[in-house]
Amino acid sequence: MAVKKPVAEEQATRIRIKIKAYDNKIIDKSAKQIVETALRTGVKITGPVPLPTEIHKVTVNRSTFVHKDARDQYEMRIHKRLIDIWNPTQKTIDNLTNLDLPAGVDIEIKM
Repeated sequence: MAVKKPVAEEQATRIRIKIKAYDNKIIDKSAKQIVETALRTGVKITGPVPLPTEIHKVTVNRSTFVHKDARDQYEMRIHKRLIDIWNPTQKTIDNLTNLDLPAGVDIEIKM
Protein backbone atom coordinates (compact mmCIF):
# COMPACT_ATOMS: atom_id res chain seq x y z
CA MET A 1 0.00 0.00 0.00
CA ALA A 2 1.49 3.33 -1.08
CA VAL A 3 1.25 6.31 1.22
CA LYS A 4 0.55 9.61 -0.50
CA LYS A 5 2.65 12.56 0.51
CA PRO A 6 0.80 15.85 0.96
CA VAL A 7 1.20 18.28 -1.90
CA ALA A 8 3.76 20.93 -1.00
CA GLU A 9 2.24 24.36 -0.71
CA GLU A 10 3.53 27.16 -2.86
CA GLN A 11 6.69 28.64 -1.37
CA ALA A 12 6.03 32.16 -0.09
CA THR A 13 8.62 34.77 -1.00
CA ARG A 14 9.81 37.05 1.74
CA ILE A 15 11.84 40.20 2.16
CA ARG A 16 13.55 40.42 5.56
CA ILE A 17 14.53 43.93 6.65
CA LYS A 18 16.89 44.38 9.61
CA ILE A 19 17.23 47.92 10.97
CA LYS A 20 20.00 49.06 13.35
CA ALA A 21 20.48 52.46 15.03
CA TYR A 22 21.96 54.04 18.13
CA ASP A 23 18.81 56.05 18.92
CA ASN A 24 15.59 54.17 19.71
CA LYS A 25 13.31 57.04 18.64
CA ILE A 26 14.86 57.22 15.17
CA ILE A 27 14.66 53.45 14.67
CA ASP A 28 10.98 53.35 15.67
CA LYS A 29 10.21 56.22 13.30
CA SER A 30 12.05 54.45 10.45
CA ALA A 31 10.28 51.14 11.13
CA LYS A 32 6.92 52.90 11.09
CA GLN A 33 7.80 54.56 7.78
CA ILE A 34 8.78 51.19 6.22
CA VAL A 35 5.59 49.49 7.47
CA GLU A 36 3.36 52.30 6.17
CA THR A 37 5.08 52.20 2.76
CA ALA A 38 4.63 48.44 2.48
CA LEU A 39 1.00 48.52 3.66
CA ARG A 40 0.14 51.11 1.00
CA THR A 41 0.93 48.48 -1.65
CA GLY A 42 -1.28 45.89 0.06
CA VAL A 43 1.18 43.23 1.22
CA LYS A 44 1.22 41.22 4.46
CA ILE A 45 3.75 42.35 7.07
CA THR A 46 5.19 40.75 10.20
CA GLY A 47 6.78 43.15 12.64
CA PRO A 48 8.50 45.35 13.57
CA VAL A 49 9.93 42.84 16.05
CA PRO A 50 12.36 44.35 18.58
CA LEU A 51 15.56 42.30 18.74
CA PRO A 52 17.88 42.32 21.78
CA THR A 53 19.86 45.52 22.20
CA GLU A 54 23.63 45.17 21.86
CA ILE A 55 25.52 46.97 24.61
CA HIS A 56 29.22 47.70 24.09
CA LYS A 57 30.93 48.82 27.32
CA VAL A 58 34.30 50.53 27.47
CA THR A 59 36.26 51.20 30.69
CA VAL A 60 38.81 54.02 30.61
CA ASN A 61 41.29 55.19 33.27
CA ARG A 62 40.62 58.76 34.39
CA SER A 63 44.29 59.68 34.62
CA THR A 64 47.24 58.42 32.65
CA PHE A 65 49.62 57.29 35.37
CA VAL A 66 48.48 57.68 38.97
CA HIS A 67 45.01 57.00 40.47
CA LYS A 68 44.67 53.59 38.86
CA ASP A 69 41.38 52.93 40.71
CA ALA A 70 39.62 55.97 39.25
CA ARG A 71 37.87 54.85 36.07
CA ASP A 72 35.05 55.94 33.79
CA GLN A 73 32.69 53.54 32.04
CA TYR A 74 30.97 54.33 28.77
CA GLU A 75 28.44 52.27 26.87
CA MET A 76 27.09 52.29 23.36
CA ARG A 77 23.67 50.74 22.72
CA ILE A 78 22.68 49.41 19.31
CA HIS A 79 18.91 48.99 18.92
CA LYS A 80 17.61 46.53 16.31
CA ARG A 81 14.26 45.82 14.65
CA LEU A 82 13.16 43.09 12.25
CA ILE A 83 10.41 43.41 9.60
CA ASP A 84 9.23 40.65 7.24
CA ILE A 85 7.29 41.49 4.07
CA TRP A 86 5.46 38.50 2.57
CA ASN A 87 4.90 38.08 -1.20
CA PRO A 88 6.08 41.57 -2.20
CA THR A 89 5.06 43.07 -5.52
CA GLN A 90 7.39 45.00 -7.82
CA LYS A 91 5.69 48.23 -6.70
CA THR A 92 6.52 47.40 -3.06
CA ILE A 93 10.19 46.84 -3.88
CA ASP A 94 10.36 50.10 -5.87
CA ASN A 95 8.76 52.09 -3.04
CA LEU A 96 11.14 50.58 -0.44
CA THR A 97 14.25 51.34 -2.51
CA ASN A 98 13.17 54.98 -2.98
CA LEU A 99 12.48 55.44 0.76
CA ASP A 100 14.35 58.30 2.43
CA LEU A 101 15.44 57.21 5.93
CA PRO A 102 17.09 59.50 8.51
CA ALA A 103 20.86 59.55 9.05
CA GLY A 104 22.19 57.08 11.58
CA VAL A 105 19.91 54.22 10.52
CA ASP A 106 21.56 51.13 9.03
CA ILE A 107 19.26 48.95 6.94
CA GLU A 108 19.97 45.41 5.74
CA ILE A 109 17.61 43.80 3.22
CA LYS A 110 17.58 40.07 2.41
CA MET A 111 15.37 38.52 -0.24
